[in-house]
Amino acid sequence: MTIAQITGEALIGGVAQRGAGGSFKAWNPGARTHIEPAFNMVDIGQIDQACSLAGKAFDVFRNTTDDERAAFLDTVAEQIMALGDALVERAMAETGLPRGRIEGERGRTCTQLKLFASLLREGSWQDPRIDPALPQRTPPRPDLRSRLIGVGPVAVFAASNFPLAFSVAGGDTASAFAAGCPVVLKAHSAHPGTSELVARAVVKAVELCGLPAGTFALLTGTGNGIGQALVAHPAIQAVGFTGSRSGGTALMAVAAGRQQPIPVYAEMSSINPVFLLPQALEQHAERIGREFAASLTLGVGQFCTNPGLVLAIDGPGLSTFCAAATAALNDTQPATMLSAGIASSFRRGVAALGSNEAVTTLLRLEHEENQGHAALFRVEGDAFLARKELHEEVFGPASLLVVCKDVEQMRAIVEHLEGQLTAAIHLEEGDIAAAQVLLPTLERKVGRILANGFGTGVEVAHAMVHGGPFPATADGRSTSVGTGAIFRFLRPVAYQNLPQALLPAVLRDENPRGIWRRRDGALGKE
Repeated sequence: MTIAQITGEALIGGVAQRGAGGSFKAWNPGARTHIEPAFNMVDIGQIDQACSLAGKAFDVFRNTTDDERAAFLDTVAEQIMALGDALVERAMAETGLPRGRIEGERGRTCTQLKLFASLLREGSWQDPRIDPALPQRTPPRPDLRSRLIGVGPVAVFAASNFPLAFSVAGGDTASAFAAGCPVVLKAHSAHPGTSELVARAVVKAVELCGLPAGTFALLTGTGNGIGQALVAHPAIQAVGFTGSRSGGTALMAVAAGRQQPIPVYAEMSSINPVFLLPQALEQHAERIGREFAASLTLGVGQFCTNPGLVLAIDGPGLSTFCAAATAALNDTQPATMLSAGIASSFRRGVAALGSNEAVTTLLRLEHEENQGHAALFRVEGDAFLARKELHEEVFGPASLLVVCKDVEQMRAIVEHLEGQLTAAIHLEEGDIAAAQVLLPTLERKVGRILANGFGTGVEVAHAMVHGGPFPATADGRSTSVGTGAIFRFLRPVAYQNLPQALLPAVLRDENPRGIWRRRDGALGKE
């Protein structure tokens, strides 16, 4: 069997296994038909087997060299590309997304893997610190050295809206592997065939690189039981999740209730406020309106960084923005949403906004039940502050314009918002003072602040932060994109007075790789 064949099986210990539970089939949201083959749900025994194998693989996997793990990540990328059109076509069928989007996401997935490979080869990810002994000091200081190591096996949950980049071999898996942590992956039931194909590529890479078979496992199934059992398993030491707030908080509760609580890094909910400051509106309202419409409808609005909230001060510029935005949105054709559940939730959210007595509808078009069409609403700042229900995310191409009295009301609204992934400020030179009023509050509320753009489009780079205070993420100190994502799955270990022969290589006096280290607090290559 080639890795490009789909059998509907889980992958545990490097072996394909038919799930012992009930069966289900993938759904084609565009054609509105089921897709063969049938997938069976794993049972509690198979979950235990996958987790136990991951636990046994951990010490071997984490003690591989940086170069060996980097080669493994590169091999995963190579095996994903080797799947060819079979992967692209299956992902298109299971998501309704166009070829260009899937091919771009495949490229991003491989870029993430290679970025973490480059981090490993550079070497300083372990944050090595050396404080040599000071025997003449009173009291004497012992020899102290520390580094970061992997926490242990990680449970990763594939996301519905990114079938490749936030799924089987996405950022959570790539960063866990880079940290030396085995991964037990719960496939998303909306794209099980895509998940199996990528998982087979990962298993093949594990085999080619001579790693323990427990380094990776794919679990198949629907419902909440599999995920809860996975997070509850004592071998699992951390969780990576992208999805709904209800799903993320449920897993957080399971993780917190264990005999040994573990961290859950869940990306959940964000409305990503956009601020249109007066001079920017005066000079560029029409262009900003068109660009806003393009961002709102990108991927049928099914991005966690979608601009779901716009704040502006009333005036001629705002009227021009609204006219340009509604015209552009009206010209945008409805498109198939990722699943029936997402489409249904979007319709309910739009209906709730449209029926709110404080809200004015600027654009709301009818469309087929499995499709999403842009919707734009307007509300006054006072009413928005008074109505908490208007602060909730509507996942899809819908946005709410809040008309503010002044910049101070904008700031007050930010103060009342929950944590966000992104915030965008459109400004010109004359708006700098207003932006300075907003910035301190935004820094407390938001993971990424950008100027004269929109949050859609998350660059895979070392400095990227894709996170934010709750409920944007479960832990606002973390990011799920960029090389900083590795630190979610690491913990520090200190070594006191150990002989050189027992120290990890990165902490020994000699430093043949020339890795940057802190010695007595000073950063260098000594």
